[in-house]
Amino acid sequence: MGLNRIAVMGAGAVGSYFGGMLARAGMAVTLIGRRAHVEAVARDGLFIDSIHFQERVSVAASTQLDAARNAELVLFCVKTRDTESAARALAPHLASGAIVVSLQNGVDNVARIKAASGIAALPAVVYVAASMPVPGRVKHAGRGDLVIGSLDSGEQRREDLERVTECFARAGVPCRVSQNIEGDLWTKLIINCAGNAVTALGRSSYGRAAQNEHSRQVMAATANEAIAVARAAGVQLPPGDLVAAGLKLAQDMGQATSSTAQDIQRGKRTEIDALNGFIARHGAELGVPTPVNHTLFALVKLLEEELSG
Repeated sequence: MGLNRIAVMGAGAVGSYFGGMLARAGMAVTLIGRRAHVEAVARDGLFIDSIHFQERVSVAASTQLDAARNAELVLFCVKTRDTESAARALAPHLASGAIVVSLQNGVDNVARIKAASGIAALPAVVYVAASMPVPGRVKHAGRGDLVIGSLDSGEQRREDLERVTECFARAGVPCRVSQNIEGDLWTKLIINCAGNAVTALGRSSYGRAAQNEHSRQVMAATANEAIAVARAAGVQLPPGDLVAAGLKLAQDMGQATSSTAQDIQRGKRTEIDALNGFIARHGAELGVPTPVNHTLFALVKLLEEELSG
């Protein structure tokens, strides 16, 4: 049977966009998030300002985790720093047989979810330019597709993947099953490392950073370091020039801004530890020099401290 009862845990811009798309297709979706957003959605619905349409969508919203208790599918969208605590909090409310999909930045969230809570989540790679300018409103500026897969084999995992892809297909959301999800997760990490810190520190859009000669060189150097760490770790990356592909993607994103830049703009902690910080740490463990990634990581951490007072 198709998945119809959906909960979105950590309903920020990404979670609200994909949850809103599923609700728009008629599925019973509950957004679980911060009070201001929940109150706005409960009062007025979720307004999706998309490049394809502008529409107010009726969707349930709650600040309480027990709102996920009847969900057949949970989209796990919390910030990477909250992965363990959120997984432990979700576990008592998760229905038997429910599918959990991690729509998070970074490459190790599924392992961290399992270690913290015993939940066997599916990893997803998210490609969407989305922001939440005010509570109750999602701005969609580009793409909006998913790549999912499983790090484990088995018939149940294959069935879960099929059910998830069918669910998103009903909502018009492209969702591809990968036979090399580890490689796809690392590809997205490489792209994030190249663009997120640079755009945050430069207070720039993706497109402008990719067009500027100097920042473009920094982005390419950052990506090359991350690729070297991936290869040293034994990751099978997709074929092709990932640096060129990442720079082209940044150009195509135009005026969209990274989640790291959005966090800095709001004076919030970023996910830089799971991005450039992750590459710097693993590079040190594997004997791979990562001076550009370490520098970007250090500068974003310094900026976080400055903004927090």
